Amino acid sequence: MITDRKTPLILLCLDAVATLVVFNIISHYRGVTEHFVLTPLLMPFVALVFALYLVDGYRARTDMMSVDYTSVHAIALVSAMLAMLLLTFVFIPEGYELQTSRSVIAFAFLVLVPLTLSYRRMIYEQGSQVRNDRRLVFLGDSAAFDGFREECRQMATPHPLIHTELGSARAAATGVGGERIWPFAQVLREVEEERMGIEAIVMRESSQDLPPGTLEKLVRLYFTGVPTYTLELFHEVYWQKIPLYRLNPTWLFQAGFSIAREPVFERLKRASDIMFSIVGLLVAAPIVALLAVAIFAEDRGPVFFRQSRVGRNGVRFKAVKLRTMRNVEGGDLYTQKGDSRITRIGRFLRSARLDEIPQLWNVFRGDMSLIGPRAEWDRLVEDYERQIPCYYFRHLVKPGITGWEQVNYTYGANLEDTIHKLEYDLYYIRHFSFMLDASIVLKTIHVMVFGKGR
Repeated sequence: MITDRKTPLILLCLDAVATLVVFNIISHYRGVTEHFVLTPLLMPFVALVFALYLVDGYRARTDMMSVDYTSVHAIALVSAMLAMLLLTFVFIPEGYELQTSRSVIAFAFLVLVPLTLSYRRMIYEQGSQVRNDRRLVFLGDSAAFDGFREECRQMATPHPLIHTELGSARAAATGVGGERIWPFAQVLREVEEERMGIEAIVMRESSQDLPPGTLEKLVRLYFTGVPTYTLELFHEVYWQKIPLYRLNPTWLFQAGFSIAREPVFERLKRASDIMFSIVGLLVAAPIVALLAVAIFAEDRGPVFFRQSRVGRNGVRFKAVKLRTMRNVEGGDLYTQKGDSRITRIGRFLRSARLDEIPQLWNVFRGDMSLIGPRAEWDRLVEDYERQIPCYYFRHLVKPGITGWEQVNYTYGANLEDTIHKLEYDLYYIRHFSFMLDASIVLKTIHVMVFGKGR
């Protein structure tokens, strides 16, 4: 049985063999080379690994069987193919062996799409049943456990849950809600004696309240493959978001926050925003012109929609979008599913995210970034800041046309959705990196191609 720890290494080795075999077979078939090619394949292998890493292709917990992963996997390798073609025939000096044929690079990556996906699915399916049978042990009171159980349900976490509390090794008790409460010492003994399969141990708070000797046992279990997380860290590692219950005014000064501590990231991000917004505006101009005609033809209304949004540090600006709705007095503040105010062309624009194109002008001006938290209407922000603690943290960075929340959560239509969206926004703010931005770009392409916008 392949363990989760070995999965990334095994996939990396399989990807290396697949790249080596596929490129050599296609090169030989196309008559490009008669000898075995090795060293020149390092660059396409690095491109493949980088692209798949961005879409969690080496993460044991990624659901390789899902349609969503299948599409982002294909998008990642096609992107790697385009990057390789660009590097090979534009930037690399003559003499590189793969410059003899563009078709070899193109066909090889297209063949690698189903091949690399197939053995990922085989490995995932082999270990999924055993993995899903492993339990999550939650150490905390009943109220905290109820919240954790509900969060697991919403996130479709497959692992069975065990509720434990600190205490003597007595028989398991029954909580107020009818759930079985295990003594923590008993669970540790069951795990140590290998009578219980555990995915991870999740503690509501820090390890300061643990009895003497317990921390040492947890450390030993960690080295046998049973990690222990605080609830906050579990949210970040498994669900890639930050729980709001941990937020306080000093949260910003904790670990992470490359954006706040290293301004060079921000300057590089701004430079890339300017470059890509100019290219995007030029390329999209004919598309916007055609869409403008379609919008006007439907109801003779204005083509563009302008609204006051909140940017970095709470500064207001006018966001520009293609109009997708009719102007109806007294309408709901939120856009609901199947909203009658959405026009026919507007429904298409929203699903493909094409209504966002004019916001490239806001990016060029510096009001927004290509990637960041969603730019919210200032009228809604005023309510959110009154009702959601530390909501203002999301204004530490510029809002973006797309972002971590946009590719991980559906469009928010109420206060509860806004809270969940904020958890993803805070994760992005804390863990900002160009790798994370690149991952968001690939997942945004998936959203646009499959019409998952709203």
